[in-house]
Amino acid sequence: MKKPMTKKVFAAATAAVVAMTTVACGSNAAAPAPEAPAADSTASETTAAADTTEVEAEAEEEVSPYTVITDANGDPIDLGGMDIIIRDWWSGDPAEPANDYEEARDEYREWIQETYNFTIKSQAISDWGSAPQDFVDYVTTGGDDQNYVFVLRNDPAIVSAMGNGLMYDLSTLDCLDFSEPKFQKNMLHEQYSKGGKICCMFAGNSEARTGVYFNKRVLTEAGIDPESIYDMQADGTWTWDKFEELMATCQRDTDNDGSDDIYGLTLNESVMTDQAVFSNGGSYVGKNADGTFYYNLEAPETQEALKWCVDMYTKFDNHDPEGAEWDYYKEEFLSGNVAFMVEQEYAGTPGNFLADMEDEVGFVMFPKGPQYDNYINVWDNNPAAIPACYDEQRAWNIAFAWNLYTNEPAGYEDYNGYLSTARQGVFDERAVDETITMMSEAEHGTVAYHAVIPNLKSGEELTWSIGPNADVAALTEAIAGTWQSYVEEANK
Repeated sequence: MKKPMTKKVFAAATAAVVAMTTVACGSNAAAPAPEAPAADSTASETTAAADTTEVEAEAEEEVSPYTVITDANGDPIDLGGMDIIIRDWWSGDPAEPANDYEEARDEYREWIQETYNFTIKSQAISDWGSAPQDFVDYVTTGGDDQNYVFVLRNDPAIVSAMGNGLMYDLSTLDCLDFSEPKFQKNMLHEQYSKGGKICCMFAGNSEARTGVYFNKRVLTEAGIDPESIYDMQADGTWTWDKFEELMATCQRDTDNDGSDDIYGLTLNESVMTDQAVFSNGGSYVGKNADGTFYYNLEAPETQEALKWCVDMYTKFDNHDPEGAEWDYYKEEFLSGNVAFMVEQEYAGTPGNFLADMEDEVGFVMFPKGPQYDNYINVWDNNPAAIPACYDEQRAWNIAFAWNLYTNEPAGYEDYNGYLSTARQGVFDERAVDETITMMSEAEHGTVAYHAVIPNLKSGEELTWSIGPNADVAALTEAIAGTWQSYVEEANK
């Protein structure tokens, strides 16, 4: 097994090589020095041999960038050959390293498994649809001999699992330090915490989520420089008003038949609605400093965002064919007849639907609302949980291994793999270096607490109905009391 990220001490050896090279180069220009007496020659050879031995020994010395974690006896922690599976719905056989980072990561992961005597791998067992219920079923039946970390997603079954004590309380495991940067970068443990208990975890940079794609050709034909949108994002002037102004400029009737054939906007409305609420400083449910939740649907910032969305949908997204499927917007944007599409970042990554886009696209963060002074991205990372049916030692061992596994290798602590993936997609340079980079930064990220309120279904009960000509006041009135009761129940 390879040793990870070791550094040879070459300084002395390098100095010797430089000295020898200098002598060799100079010998062509100068006469050789007189030979020293035999005794001196022998002494010099002995000294040189000793120096060489020392240099060779120094060159063989290895300095590891990792500190071995030991037990009370000073021995490395030994997990006893435990086999651990990070159970998700997408992981297949590991691929060969594609770059220096992946090679360093793989070497590091080999080292931790050898050093602490365990194996760990990610493996697809559930599928996207069944993962939440699979977790609940596993825990309620007492589990089996497998050692799992379950990767989950937002779902009522998971919210109920939190409330019913099916997730191991990670705050009790001293091998996890949630003040570490890899946890603070995403704050998922705060999102999935209740009553002082931490139910789920995630490590590293947050995945970029909802932003605004724009068709550069369509904008150029409307007299708009596509780069100007990036410039506005950079100087802080990319706002709701500017977004509306550009959509209005792009939407037009180009063949004079009396109806628009170039549209300002297409999207999955609930995706933009959620993002718009947060971009104005609003939310559906907030969280107090003491860990309790509060109902926030009727806050002025939230209501303003909902009404603005209805106005935008009525003006610029009121053109879907009758009876069209919910994801018709994808084909509509691919057709090249739409200026803007609000969608998640994954759509432009390799293998997703924008791979078929013929026109060049740009991608920026969602614009700022009038009540908020920064760009915001609502993170939605996949939570990882340890089953509560495991005993304390088993849970500690699994958490210890997962914690090591999710560390970055030395020298790559700030590496963001999402950027590498994005560079292989449809994104231009500024989208990757500016937009997607910003989306992972703490100052531009937040988490949504309505997703962890039992029984609250924001899509079915609200955002799926926020469309052209929707009545926000009536929709809010219909669910206000119910949502308040959900929040009150969650605080018990």
